[in-house]
Amino acid sequence: MKAVVMTEAGGPEVLQLQEVPRPTIEKDTDLLVRLYAAGINPIDTKLRKRGTFYPDQTPTILGCDGAGVVEAVGEAVERFQVGDEIYFCQGGLGGSKGNYAEYAVVDERFVAKKPTTVSFAQAAAAPLVLITAWESLYDRARIDAGQKVLIHAGAGGVGHVAIQLAKLKGAEVCTTVSSEEKAAFVRNMGADLAINYKQKDFVEAVLEWTHGEGVDIAFDTVGGELFEKTFPAVKIYGDIVTILSPDPSTNWTVARNRNLRMSIELMLTPMLENNVHYQQDQATMLRDCARMIDKGSLKIQLTKTFPLAEAAQAHTLLEQGSITGKLVLVMDS
Repeated sequence: MKAVVMTEAGGPEVLQLQEVPRPTIEKDTDLLVRLYAAGINPIDTKLRKRGTFYPDQTPTILGCDGAGVVEAVGEAVERFQVGDEIYFCQGGLGGSKGNYAEYAVVDERFVAKKPTTVSFAQAAAAPLVLITAWESLYDRARIDAGQKVLIHAGAGGVGHVAIQLAKLKGAEVCTTVSSEEKAAFVRNMGADLAINYKQKDFVEAVLEWTHGEGVDIAFDTVGGELFEKTFPAVKIYGDIVTILSPDPSTNWTVARNRNLRMSIELMLTPMLENNVHYQQDQATMLRDCARMIDKGSLKIQLTKTFPLAEAAQAHTLLEQGSITGKLVLVMDS
C-alpha cells in the first residue's frame, strides 16, 4: 500500500510517499480499514519536527484522525461488519502506525460509525477536534446553560467546534478572531460576540460584554502568554481550560486572587497511557457527535484537501498559521 512515511524528525520534506506492507489484523477485536481520508492536526507537525513519542520506532506513519470503510474484522468483533463506514482518532503518535496511508488497523472499541451526511474527508477532519472540545468544555469546565464562555481562536479547528458545542449546551459565546472574514465565520458557527483582537483588547471587550464580571469559562487553544493574559477576563471562581502546557514563567497571581479553577486538556492521554476505558469513552463522544452532525446541529469546516502524496505541502500550509477550519489528506478511491 502507499503511505506517507516519516523517516526522521525535521521539516516537511521528511514526509515521503512510499510503498509499505499493508497492515494485518493482529487481535480478535481489530478492524482492517480502507482509509479514504486522514485529518491533519497541529500535533502531527509537532511530532514531525521534534520526533514522536516513541523515537526508537522510526520510520513511522503520522496521522491520528482517519475515516474509511471496514474491509475485514477480527473473530471477536461485534459492533462492525465489512462495508461499514467509520471514523476515529487512533494511532499516529509513533507507537502504532497512523493514518497517512491507504490502510490502517484499529480496535473496534475505539471507533464510531461515520456520520452519514458528510464525506469521508469531512469525517476525517473531525475526531481529534471534537474530542478535544468535548472534554474541555463538557468534562473539564462542566459547562451549563446560561453561562458565558470565552473561546480563543474561534475560527480554528478546535475553536469552531467548541463554539458549537457550547451553544448546544445553552451557553453564550464570545470568541477571538484576527479578521472580519473570520468574525463572519464564527458568527455563522453561533458565536454571540466576535472580538477582533487586532483592533480591541480582548479582556476589555469581555468585561464590557459581561458587565465587569468576566466569563464563567475561558477556553485557551493558543497557549503562550495568552493563557496568563486571559486570567482577568474570567470571573471570580470561574474556570480556565487550556490545551497547551502553561509556560514556566506564568505569573499565577491574578488566577489565585480570583480563585480560578485551572484544567489542562490533552485528548491524547488515553492513547499515550493505553487506557482502554477512556479510549472507549472517546469513541462514545464520536458516536454522540455523529448524531449531532447528521441532525445538522454540528458542522465541521473542511477548508482544503490534499492528495496523500502532498502531505508535506499540507504541513507547510498548517504551519503558516491562521487556518480557518481543518486540512485533510484524501486517498485515491
